[in-house]
Amino acid sequence: MRAGVECVYAQAGGAALRDGKPALPDETRALCDRSDAILFGSVGLPEYEGKPLAERPEYALFLLRRDYELYANLRPVRLFPGLESASSLRPELLKDLDLIVVRELTGGIYFGKPKEQRTGADGMEEAVDTMFYRAPEIERIARVAFELARGRRKLVTSVDKQNILETSRLWRRVVERIAPEYPGVRVAHLLVDNAAMQLVRRPAEFDVLLTENMFGDILSDEAAMLTGSIGNLPSASLGTKGTPGKQFGLYEPISGTAPDIAGRGIANPTAAILSAAMLLRHSLDDEAGAATIERAVEQTFATGARTADLARKGEEALSTATFTQRVLSFC
Repeated sequence: MRAGVECVYAQAGGAALRDGKPALPDETRALCDRSDAILFGSVGLPEYEGKPLAERPEYALFLLRRDYELYANLRPVRLFPGLESASSLRPELLKDLDLIVVRELTGGIYFGKPKEQRTGADGMEEAVDTMFYRAPEIERIARVAFELARGRRKLVTSVDKQNILETSRLWRRVVERIAPEYPGVRVAHLLVDNAAMQLVRRPAEFDVLLTENMFGDILSDEAAMLTGSIGNLPSASLGTKGTPGKQFGLYEPISGTAPDIAGRGIANPTAAILSAAMLLRHSLDDEAGAATIERAVEQTFATGARTADLARKGEEALSTATFTQRVLSFC
């Protein structure tokens, strides 16, 4: 991190659970309370699968998102020059790819109640998850998307499933109600299944993709692969705390823990590095610092540096540490 920025490390997720602590220990929460931003690692380990949510590493992330009202998740999707061949799509489809997924993060089916497994009246096992949205939740995330579009190509594509879901019918009505407040911005609507198809058919035509929680989770992972690897995609989760340019936020790669390669030193650090750049931009009001990091990543790829997930047959795959040192050499 840049000079003048103090970084303090704290346990969360699996690291805390393995020490007999809760997923989000009190001392970690207190440190977050005193901080300007959170640069988060990844959570999720196979040995905790099947346990109640409160006993799983990802519960730390759920608590941070909920308790700090981090309702706006920003996931920029950009293809760095030289990585065209790493994508699963033809290079001509990727020209000018530069979109951002704006995902509502604290509502929907991940947080709706009831959420439980139970035994029904007939003795059969059953489970329920509740997708729930209120109009104000949709209004505030829609405004984030429209504001971003104002400074970009002025197109918001709102994703829903209004032909089936009542929450999506509300979602579309609210987005339509907000749109006239932004007369210079066009709005389009896509059903989520069509949006998934169009992301691989015409990805460069998207600008700002506005989604509810679950749809955004899925579509942004799909969009990440357009860049060659999910290990390239950073994210920022912003909320109500702070002011524009100095917002409290949580910054993290979207890729998860990849336990199958843990300890081998071959993970792609790009998303974590770019998440730090987003932290500088949104929480520390350091646009110059953010741009320096992003430029360093681009220059590193331009030299032909590749991590294992991006290297083609015959190309050298750099370790996590070596790739990071290459990036630092351009900063």
